Amino acid sequence: MQNTESTLKLRLWTVEEYHRMAEAGIFGADERVELLEGKIIWMIAKGTAHRSAVNRTDRLLQNSLRNRAFICVQDPVKLNERSEPEPDIAVVKVDPLDYADHHPTPKEVYLIIEVADSSLKLDCETKAKAYSQAGIIDYWVLDVVSRQLRVFREPTQDGYQSEVTLEENATISPLEFPDLSITVLEMLPPIIRLLA
Repeated sequence: MQNTESTLKLRLWTVEEYHRMAEAGIFGADERVELLEGKIIWMIAKGTAHRSAVNRTDRLLQNSLRNRAFICVQDPVKLNERSEPEPDIAVVKVDPLDYADHHPTPKEVYLIIEVADSSLKLDCETKAKAYSQAGIIDYWVLDVVSRQLRVFREPTQDGYQSEVTLEENATISPLEFPDLSITVLEMLPPIIRLLA
């Protein structure tokens, strides 16, 4: 009897090949893709709550950290030779060349924040594993639907050993900036109450 199941071997891409594809125009100007674990994945469309949370978090971190760190919004971070995601927020070391010659790498990353409206599973599972394997010590997922913050710390090759969920009234400090106290609510989009 013939086996109808087969294991497909995927051809995984490197960051260098991914860049060459982009330079060659293989991706359309309006295509939003990123490289994760050698696979080119479509980036999920962002709703208004997502955009609002990214903008609020960016402004909060810019005002709080000033010249202590760079705040990158939806810019690439090179995790390894097969992963170059574009997190919603990356708090990275100040670089004298403003990263003109390379994208930030894990040793230059203080904190990564992904904002989830429809991407919670991807952010908490696939991306969390990739960030953990790369050694990102502080990874947050801001869930704008449940209005919670999931905090991932203690990275290993098997995933984060610590995952804590904080409600909107809780406060947190980034590991690298313990003097900075952030209330989850400050990052979330405001609730708009419609008049009846």
